[in-house]
Amino acid sequence: MILAVIFDCDGVLVDSEILALEVELAILAEQGLQFEREDYVTRFMGLSHQSFHDEIDREAQARLGRPISDVIRDELATRLRQTMIARLTEVPGAGAAVAGTGLLKAVASSSTREGLERKLRQVGLWDYFEPHVYSADHVAQAKPAPDLFLHAARALGVDPGECLVLEDSVNGVIAAKRAGMRVWGFLGGGHVHARLGGRLMAAGAERLVQGWRDAAPLLAALNTPSGR
Repeated sequence: MILAVIFDCDGVLVDSEILALEVELAILAEQGLQFEREDYVTRFMGLSHQSFHDEIDREAQARLGRPISDVIRDELATRLRQTMIARLTEVPGAGAAVAGTGLLKAVASSSTREGLERKLRQVGLWDYFEPHVYSADHVAQAKPAPDLFLHAARALGVDPGECLVLEDSVNGVIAAKRAGMRVWGFLGGGHVHARLGGRLMAAGAERLVQGWRDAAPLLAALNTPSGR
């Protein structure tokens, strides 16, 4: 039986991934590091701040012969923050869907603690989850390690097998499966591309939901004694 729902934040609750892609790909291209968009989403989305920079440095070293994180870190953080403050919205229907479930709820996101709170407050979702809002800062290893989801389950007082996770990234799906949780692949964010659903299923998602219009009634059904 499912007793708790654990939500990823970026691309599931807030439509931030499309904005992050715009900023990150532009800054990386300025350094001479270009990516095919779909490959970038699969490889780098869902990583913690530090893991992202570590992976970018490995890629830059291999392709450019030099790391670039020290060059881009401050500008990337500034431009991301400015873009989010100016343009961030909730993923359509997220607030209503979250309000409509009586299950225990938490957020488990690779964002920093400060950034996560700012984004959730900005779109009016913070009060639905607080104090159960957990970032990569809460654990030693972020996604795709299971630590963050296991931390959220312990805080909620439920077993991992009693948790359902909604995730939009391959790294997040892998983390949820490693934690022993059920996981649905979420495709309602503005960053989603045609092949993402297949990649989420290949990573272990048990089903795909196209957006909150599809996910909300499924979550509501889990509130009933017969919900699965």
